[in-house]
Amino acid sequence: MFAPLALFPAVASAAAGDNGDVKIHATTTPVDDQRNEPKVCRFYLDAFNFDTLQQVTWTIDPQPANSGTGHLEGTITLVDGTGHTAALSLPNGQYKLTWTFEGENGAGKHKVFKVSCVTPPPNTPTNTDIFGNVVPVGGADTGVGSTVSGSDPVKAVGGVAIAAAALGGGVWLLRRGRRSDG
Repeated sequence: MFAPLALFPAVASAAAGDNGDVKIHATTTPVDDQRNEPKVCRFYLDAFNFDTLQQVTWTIDPQPANSGTGHLEGTITLVDGTGHTAALSLPNGQYKLTWTFEGENGAGKHKVFKVSCVTPPPNTPTNTDIFGNVVPVGGADTGVGSTVSGSDPVKAVGGVAIAAAALGGGVWLLRRGRRSDG
């Protein structure tokens, strides 16, 4: 008698929690857009397809590690497997996002991106981004770096930035970190 042959290879599936993706978005990009934008000025982190009620910790540091002074960190709860941070800004340079969560397999998710802001000429027309901030027409990538205008929820107090932004159903984001202008 012949042993049965496996006609279909085993289907590999992501472990719980490892199935989502995080994107870097300019503040003018809608939260439902799943493209990644590796060059931004003012930006936010946008999460898709994670597990429900997943708690995520994230850090952003200069890349290579000793090349700059900008650093941000925070946590976010992904109520329905999606979510986003408040508007963020860092000095011009290259950065690495590290996105970690309990129960992950491996070293977490990583994105390398560039912050590149230019000062617009005087009398440049402005627009409003998705956070209600005033930015030059053409998007946040033509903006003014870490200068905050409009009703940005991120406030720097004594070297510690604390932000609270409503994220679906009363869940709040609290972010602490150093902020360096320049």
